[in-house]
Amino acid sequence: MSLISSALSGAAPLASAADARCTPAPLGTTELYVRGTMNNWGAMDDYAFQYQCDAYYLNIDLKGRHEFKVADAAWTDATTFGNGSHTVNHVMVFDGEHTLRLQVTGAGKPATLTLGPRSFVDPHAAPITNPVALSLRFDSRNAAHKKPFGAAPKGSQIDFSVTALPGVSKVTLVIERRRLEGNQEVLEYTEAQRVPLKRGASTKAGEERFTASHRFDEIGVWGYWFDVEIDGRHYALQNNRDTIHWTRERGSMGAATVERQPEALRRVRRFRQTIHAADFKVPEWAADVVWYYIFPERFRNGDKRNDPQPGVARYQNKAVEKHPSWIGKPYVPGSGDGSDDTYNNDFFGGDLEGIIQKLDYIRELGANTIYMTPVFRAASNHKYDTADYHQIDPAFGSNADFERLCAEAAKRGIRVVPDTSLNHVGSDSVYFNRFGNFPAGGAFDGARANTASRWADWFSLDPSQANPDLQYKGWVGVKDLPEINKQSPDFRKFAYGAKTGLMQTWLDRGASGWRMDVAPWVPDDFWREWRAAIKAHKPDALTVAETWFDSSKYFLGDSFDSTMNYIFRNALLEWANGGESRALVANLELMREAYPPQAFHALMNLLSSHDQARSVHHFGWHQDNDDAAVVRTAKQKQSLAWLFQMSYPGAPTIYYGDEVGLAGGDDPDNRRPYPWADEGGQPDLALLAQMKQLTTMRHAHPVLRRGTLLAPLQVGTHTLVLGRQLGKDWAITAFNNADHAIDVQVDVPAGAPQAWKDALGGAAVKARNGQLTLTLPARFGVVLTGR
Repeated sequence: MSLISSALSGAAPLASAADARCTPAPLGTTELYVRGTMNNWGAMDDYAFQYQCDAYYLNIDLKGRHEFKVADAAWTDATTFGNGSHTVNHVMVFDGEHTLRLQVTGAGKPATLTLGPRSFVDPHAAPITNPVALSLRFDSRNAAHKKPFGAAPKGSQIDFSVTALPGVSKVTLVIERRRLEGNQEVLEYTEAQRVPLKRGASTKAGEERFTASHRFDEIGVWGYWFDVEIDGRHYALQNNRDTIHWTRERGSMGAATVERQPEALRRVRRFRQTIHAADFKVPEWAADVVWYYIFPERFRNGDKRNDPQPGVARYQNKAVEKHPSWIGKPYVPGSGDGSDDTYNNDFFGGDLEGIIQKLDYIRELGANTIYMTPVFRAASNHKYDTADYHQIDPAFGSNADFERLCAEAAKRGIRVVPDTSLNHVGSDSVYFNRFGNFPAGGAFDGARANTASRWADWFSLDPSQANPDLQYKGWVGVKDLPEINKQSPDFRKFAYGAKTGLMQTWLDRGASGWRMDVAPWVPDDFWREWRAAIKAHKPDALTVAETWFDSSKYFLGDSFDSTMNYIFRNALLEWANGGESRALVANLELMREAYPPQAFHALMNLLSSHDQARSVHHFGWHQDNDDAAVVRTAKQKQSLAWLFQMSYPGAPTIYYGDEVGLAGGDDPDNRRPYPWADEGGQPDLALLAQMKQLTTMRHAHPVLRRGTLLAPLQVGTHTLVLGRQLGKDWAITAFNNADHAIDVQVDVPAGAPQAWKDALGGAAVKARNGQLTLTLPARFGVVLTGR
């Protein structure tokens, strides 16, 4: 087992490449990453070590306490280094810029990690001084350099153009195909073709233009960059260094950067080109969706007769806890709140009847589609540990209640999209039955592997192990969640492979689509078969993936229509909290370019979720802080985020309670009950009225739902102005995250009107000489429409 020790006194001095102590990298071409709480445990390029002379080095800029391991992208045991063992996380407190130095003699051998002042100088980062190299220009969002714009259907020819001062010997377009498999840790490009660019005259005096075209005849996510030779030296004209939230690959596309070509071409930052099926369609109704996102156990207790009762209901082989009052906080074991030592076994009593009772509320709010986390039978309060896919959990109601919910929602013009995982089940389930709470026959009856079970093929069982915990694979090591063998033909038939499959059954009972949990952990060929089955059964069913990173590979027309848009969430929350507009634009423009328009307009644009702290928490309103100034500022920032969300392409998503100021930090605090007044809560009715005003605005203006998004019209430090077009209808949306009003001047897009109405009832505005002057209020903005 690999070992790791820490020394916080300072990193060892760097050795030069010519030093006699220098040795080859002990792990060869294996790349190591810091993977922890600072990056959601992902293998991100920003956290990749570089080997120099005698050790692996990483410059890092962090603050606060973080847990992490050092590991390769695949979490290979031999190259995963924890604190003293493979399994124990390392913990360090950071305070700004540091250099981490990892000294390791080989895979599976002890390693030493030291943290000290920033001292590592990247030998490949020396500035470029060659004027010809510095003059190289390519911009993937500029028609003068690349057309057509963005994602394109299979069979499209794309034209590329690079400009530079005279002196370039050769420019080659390098086309590479990305491996599409599993999570983003599987990141691999294979060179497909090298296309020489032809030299020609530029429209700009004293400049040369190099052009080439390439036809993309297969769907996929393609990488491309330019190999440029100048005076015998090779340069990479490549993607920029922007960080995209949750995404391993760096670069937001747009204007290229030039760097010396690295020896290891895997370090090149590719531009990405999405090529999707020519017949890729999403349901027509998807672009008009306003989601209401419900965690059913915490929304509304409509039938107290089905509440889980201590001494009667059980959580695996333990007791359950029932909160004495609807208005309270979820229990956190070990926090001193009086709860037991078990997570996710505390209940408030929310159920399907509660949702049915509040359908009119949801409609009046302006939402027209309900997404609810799992409602199938399960031991926990979150229900991702499925016990029986074919039964609604008794604490939520019955199968008939689900059908009644869908029918009553439809009467009000509301659709219902449920959630489930086809990646894992609960250890306490009819399929596994580790605790004997179901009839005999599970794959783990009696807490031992049961290879005779009809469901044995669903799991990876190893009865030769003495320890029961080692006899099966838990998803990401969690033994409460036995991971399903998604290659099992029997499981695939059960899930979707027959007209009476699980997916089809619940669509027939009234569901309008599916949101699928932990999609990246399920093989891509599974999702291809799954989509074909779903669309054959109900063509207008909406398919939504849970992905957090750049989801381009799911939008090729063969798997999903949409995703939970965590890139949008993080980028918008950081900006509304005072961040610079450029960072927001980088993240949003990446999606505008990489995602097919039909998927881009169907994205589930959320601000809060049951997996992340609520937006007001992000904006500074923590726990029960009742400081009036803090609360007021947090709500102002949330209102700004709402305005942006409701006027941007994609489906705005309201997490239950956000609309009335429900606070909540990290899980499980983000799952507090909705503060209904008749249960003793104090909903913020002023916020509720504002949300209704914004949803009304969105529904009233098709251009805000379906209009094409133009390139940003203005990007300031604190301001951002965007343009939309739908036929003859136009919209200009302008935002300001500063704590004071700001005036901006914006050129009206070609073909747009000169007279504009305020969509929220403010004063009309007219352009003068093709330019608008707008006063943007502090922490808010304006939405203008015209034709």
